[in-house]
Amino acid sequence: MINRVVLVGNLTRDPQYFKTQSGISYARFTVATTKKYGNNEETAFIGCIAWRGAADYLNQYAKKGSMVAVEGHITTGSYDDKTTGKNVYTTDVTADNVRLINGPKESHDSTQQPSSQSKSNSSYS
Repeated sequence: MINRVVLVGNLTRDPQYFKTQSGISYARFTVATTKKYGNNEETAFIGCIAWRGAADYLNQYAKKGSMVAVEGHITTGSYDDKTTGKNVYTTDVTADNVRLINGPKESHDSTQQPSSQSKSNSSYS
């Protein structure tokens, strides 16, 4: 089976940067992509998450409106909404590689330190 996603679009807001209890950094962000067909356009807003070095890179350099290229895979999950008591299902793109199109030239994943040329999200904890 294949689960690969490639996105190019603009950040809808500054990435939200967090650290887990064990100190691993991650960032949540939304990429707006536009599909054109004929004289029409359709914009999709796609939730993404990046881990480790990719998260650190986004936190340092990415801002609302930044154009990014994201390579990754679709992940699903669920959680209990504490206000409604209902189970909420989620679908996100977990970024294996992130590159700012209009920013620093290097791309980043989560397997290396933020100063390196390449970063990927091979493990999450």
